[in-house]
Amino acid sequence: MVKEGRSRTVIEDVHPCVDGGRYAAKHVAGRPLSVRANVFCDGHDLVAAELAYRRIEPEKDAKYHTLAMTPGANDLCAASFIPEESGLWEFTISSWVDHPATLCRAISRKHAAAVDYTLDAHELAELCGTAASRAPGSKGNEAKAAKRVLTEAQSVFGACAPNQPSDEAARLAGDGKLADALFAYAPRRWPTQLTKALQVRVDRQRAGFSAWYELFPRSTGAGTRHGTFLTVIERLPYIRDLGFDIVYFPPVHPIGTMHRKGRNNSLHPGPDDPGSPWAIGSSLGGHTSVHPELGTIDDFNELVDAVRAHGMETALDIAFQCAPDHPWVTEHPEWFNIRPDGSIAYAENPPKKYEDIYPLNFESDDWQGLWQALRDVFVFWIERGVRVFRVDNPHTKAFAFWEWCIADLKAQWPDLIFLSEAFARPNVMYQLSKLGFTHGYTYFTWRTSPAEFRDYMTELTSPPVSEFFRPNFWPNTPDILHEVLQTGGRPAFIARLVLASTLSSNYGMYGPAYELLEHVPREPGSEEYLHSEKYEIRNWDLNAPHSIRDIVAVINRLRRHHPALQRNDGLVFHACDNPDLLCYSKIDRERGDLVFVVVNFDFANTQGGWVEFSPAAFDLGPVGPVGLKDAMTQDEYIWRERWNFVMLDPNKMPVHVFTTNIPGFTRIRTTQ
Repeated sequence: MVKEGRSRTVIEDVHPCVDGGRYAAKHVAGRPLSVRANVFCDGHDLVAAELAYRRIEPEKDAKYHTLAMTPGANDLCAASFIPEESGLWEFTISSWVDHPATLCRAISRKHAAAVDYTLDAHELAELCGTAASRAPGSKGNEAKAAKRVLTEAQSVFGACAPNQPSDEAARLAGDGKLADALFAYAPRRWPTQLTKALQVRVDRQRAGFSAWYELFPRSTGAGTRHGTFLTVIERLPYIRDLGFDIVYFPPVHPIGTMHRKGRNNSLHPGPDDPGSPWAIGSSLGGHTSVHPELGTIDDFNELVDAVRAHGMETALDIAFQCAPDHPWVTEHPEWFNIRPDGSIAYAENPPKKYEDIYPLNFESDDWQGLWQALRDVFVFWIERGVRVFRVDNPHTKAFAFWEWCIADLKAQWPDLIFLSEAFARPNVMYQLSKLGFTHGYTYFTWRTSPAEFRDYMTELTSPPVSEFFRPNFWPNTPDILHEVLQTGGRPAFIARLVLASTLSSNYGMYGPAYELLEHVPREPGSEEYLHSEKYEIRNWDLNAPHSIRDIVAVINRLRRHHPALQRNDGLVFHACDNPDLLCYSKIDRERGDLVFVVVNFDFANTQGGWVEFSPAAFDLGPVGPVGLKDAMTQDEYIWRERWNFVMLDPNKMPVHVFTTNIPGFTRIRTTQ
């Protein structure tokens, strides 16, 4: 049985909406959230729609806020609001046949065609009278004004006589104030509403724009001396001056001694080999302890405070796996995979073997106890001031756990940021984002041509992916030294840095390996570093003459000064007649900001080509000559519509990063 057969409107294709509302979409606090849907009905009547929204976590708003949705072409209705606070929000849409608007349209058309509209006017007069009676004239100036408009309209439409056109009635039929008053107070007969409210996870602004710097605390000591949390504090001004705002540390816990790996992943460690920080736990403690050579918990707290004092945040690696001598192995053997011979299975990713790591068993009979223990690990570090977590290999843990754990934590701490390190199949990568991860590592590292980047960025910045997945681009990690960096030299490092930092609003790099151009693999064909810092302490010369630290600082400064680089929408690719060149722009129309980038993907040879620069791509008319300034070299250029020639010598600079002032885009900032 139909609940209400007189409900005639249809609401379809709602955005943002992830998997039919199964998961929350993602957004950033302080930015307009656009909601749109196709709304229509049978016949030729006009329809109206209203958006209602509220925050439901951490505290639920008692009432919905409402907005009229603006109709557009092809049945599209849209509205936007700005969620100012982080947390979980929900919205719904209602729609109905807009009889007053339909009558107003009929009166306007019939008046223009000299066709009698008396009955339409009288019917509309009745609706105006009903609406006026519903307007609380004693409450607020807006309601009083609406009541006055409705009462006057009732009188004008009621006075219409057969075959006596009324210019005043025709004027009122197109009056915006009357339309607003009727929308607010006219009866909404038999409305249609979404069957369920849709959710949006609104994250704080740093979730939408951040630059991460990864370093190993143990490599911050003098020479080969083991670094500590306190020596990291001495390194912080360097990282701050590079322009990063998140300082990310690999696991800081005690490192297992059983089956410890030696240098270059050797199975035969020397007595002084420190082991891998990801082999977590020993007799000294587990996931809620710190490695004694790094210092104490009090030292860690001091480090977190120092990072904050420099205007940055601490990110901590959470790796849910255990060394063979982790306390959990003896206290909770049921949390691990027991082989037929009674041994515990170590981690494998054939042909890779991780004899120093035991994975957890999420099919354990005590799965609830395991879940609670893992959640408590996060809570321990949250209570010590950490709000940003990079999670190691989350795709090898149960999806259901992540959905429960992240939702539970964010209900209490909505400012948390979780970065998923899942270099997995697209469905797996995207599922983790739907389940609550704030950011996700991507396939950026393995995209090596302009065509691949155009295709991949189109995927990431278009619905449905853009509604739930927030990419974080990394040109390198301690695990990944791509062939491009092994063979491309300094030009490759600069180009990949620019691509990561300008295509994505969130990016990171593993340093000092990156700015010092570390590029030698363990062996040919490998993406592992020779003398990987995962297995040994490194002594980095931060002042080496070949360092690109100054270029890193320029890029990060540019990102902070240009709102266009602080978001992922507004990306436009531009045509170029040379397939070795990638040309794109980022635009922030709200703040009038535009950055134009050209990258040479041939790191050995100069490449030139004609680039399309059309103001129409930015919804502007003819603008004449445009001045451009290259942030990398400070050179200035004049470009004209529509084609302009560029030439990039990779040995000098493999990229252009242009800022510009376009007439009509007067608020663009070009401060470097």
